[in-house]
Parts: sequence; structure tokens; C-alpha cells
Amino acid sequence: MKRAIVSSAHLADGAAPALSELEFSLTLAATAYQRWLARCALAAGAQLSPIEVLILHTVRHRDRPKRLGDITLVLDIEDTHLATYAIRKLEKAGFVETRRQGKEKLVVATEAGVAFCDAYRAVRERLLADAVAHEGPGDTALSDAADLLRRISGQYNQAARAAATL
Repeated sequence: MKRAIVSSAHLADGAAPALSELEFSLTLAATAYQRWLARCALAAGAQLSPIEVLILHTVRHRDRPKRLGDITLVLDIEDTHLATYAIRKLEKAGFVETRRQGKEKLVVATEAGVAFCDAYRAVRERLLADAVAHEGPGDTALSDAADLLRRISGQYNQAARAAATL
């Protein structure tokens, strides 16, 4: 029988013990992912925080200008000030430009931003994607894991809303 790996045994002693195992794994995955975002960015030529990397890739997505509200919605950023600060830093670095369209603030990737995203992609392909493609997990397992994480994220968001009412 497989033994659960948890960081808080007192939380594993309840209605859903496997949830504690998932939470510990999420903690490790989130930390590793954020470390990867920053170090891949550095290898691609820029010292950016994880949120700056995520925002830049979101802005670059489909090469269309993005509204601040859409960026925060897609990335599930609750504190708009964090996104605004990151966009200002990306603008200062020359990776994005902002402009107004009516009352809306639009963010668009510059040529330098596109070039950075391409360099990031090249580093990601060489150091991460190739390893995953050769060693696994396979596409089906990755898609299943992504689906599970999206569903569990919804449950955590619902629980957070409920907790705010207590």
C-alpha cells in the first residue's frame, strides 16, 4: 500500500485524507513552477518575477491587445494592483506598451516582448518540453492532470468564498 506524503498530519486526519497529500503536492508544484518561470526568464535574457512572466505570456497570447480585467480574469489574480505593478515593470523593460481605448486600458506586447517570449519558448523546449516528451508523463496524463487541477481550483475558490462569509 502506498503511504501518503503530507506536510500536516493533523489536516490529513479528517474526511478527505488524500486532500492533504494533494495540498502538499500543490505546494511543491507551485514553488517549483514559480522558480522555473523566473529562471527560464533569466535564461531567456530577462530578470522577471513569475507574475511578470505569466502576464507577458498572457498579453502575447494570440498577439492581440488585452484589457487589464481580462488579464486578471485569465490568471485568476484577485489583487489588481499586483497586475498593474507587473505591467508597469514590463512596460519599463520595454516588453509591453499600454494604451487607452475609451475608458479601457489595453496592454500589447512590443517587438522586444515578442522576442523575449520566443527566447523563453526556445529555453522551455530545450530544457523542459523535450524531457517531458521523452520521459513522460504523456499528453493524456498531462491533460488529465490539467483537468483535475482546474476542477479542484474551482472547489478551492468556492470554499474561499464560503470562508469569507464566516
